[in-house]
Amino acid sequence: MECLFCKIIAGEIPSTKVYEDEFVYAFKDINPIAPIHYLFIPKTHISGASAITPENAEIVGKIFTAIAKVAAAEKLDSGFRVITNCGEDAGQTVPHLHFHLIAGTKMGWSAETGA
Repeated sequence: MECLFCKIIAGEIPSTKVYEDEFVYAFKDINPIAPIHYLFIPKTHISGASAITPENAEIVGKIFTAIAKVAAAEKLDSGFRVITNCGEDAGQTVPHLHFHLIAGTKMGWSAETGA
């Protein structure tokens, strides 16, 4: 297994879990760009947004349901951002579909940081 996020899901690499269910695993980003910065990943390997198909698209809804649960539990009522990068030029550094939940600060917009 070469995928960093697959190794995290398997428990081979430590992470700080914030959510887990049958389909989704979420953990704190090790290089946060905001006070709250979590990664939500499918437990099934999908390389990125460009690899979403009719056969695996249901997982995206499960991920967003998990994001909503965590946002509610953490009382992110003033707002949060969800970002996914697809491909090297977009800043995707791990080839496993993932969504960044970013919150805890007033955000503007920057193509560099996404915050």
